[in-house]
Amino acid sequence: MKPENIFESIPGNLDKEFFEQIIQSEHVNIERIISKGHRSPESGWFDQKKNEWVIVLRGEATIHFEDGDESHLKEGSHINIPAYTRHKVSWTDPETETIWLAVHY
Repeated sequence: MKPENIFESIPGNLDKEFFEQIIQSEHVNIERIISKGHRSPESGWFDQKKNEWVIVLRGEATIHFEDGDESHLKEGSHINIPAYTRHKVSWTDPETETIWLAVHY
C-alpha cells in the first residue's frame, strides 16, 4: 500500500470548494475538504442524518449554527456536530487553503 499525504494534491483552481472521499463504508464516511474563502449559501442549512466530527488541519473557518452559536476553528481545532444540528460554514480564510477532515458516522 502506498501512503498518501493529506496536504498534497491540492487543486490549483479552487473556484469551488473541493471535496474528496477518503474512506466510505456503510457506517463511516471520511472526507477531505479544501476551502479558500468559501462559505455555505445564504439560504439553507446542512441538516445531516449522521453525526459529523470535523478538524481543521490547516487554515481557519467559522461554523454558524441555527440556534445562533458560532464556533471559530483554527489549525488543530475540532468539533462534533450531532445529527440533525442545522449549521453552515459562515467563513473560511480567503488568503490560504483551509484543509478540513470530516468524519460522518
